[in-house]
Amino acid sequence: MLLSIRLGMSERSVRKMLEKLKNSQKVVGTRRLVRAILAGEISEAYIAQDADLFIVRQVKDACNKAGVRIVEVDSMKKLGEACGVDVKTASAGILK
Repeated sequence: MLLSIRLGMSERSVRKMLEKLKNSQKVVGTRRLVRAILAGEISEAYIAQDADLFIVRQVKDACNKAGVRIVEVDSMKKLGEACGVDVKTASAGILK
């Protein structure tokens, strides 16, 4: 089950957003994501709620500076699957 309470979104809405991520050009991984956010290349950032707090803070700070929307997903496993990679993923973003 996807956790969507923090955003006030329904589970269905979060599933749609993950499907959008799956079908879009994206950046996967915190280092690449933060660089792309600060360069103005990201329209939406995704963070796994079970990611390390340091990673979450890095991405949220960059998103706040750049005005990028953040979507929280309940697990790194689900985020990795949505990105089409075989490993857990802490963060990803959709390119503009």
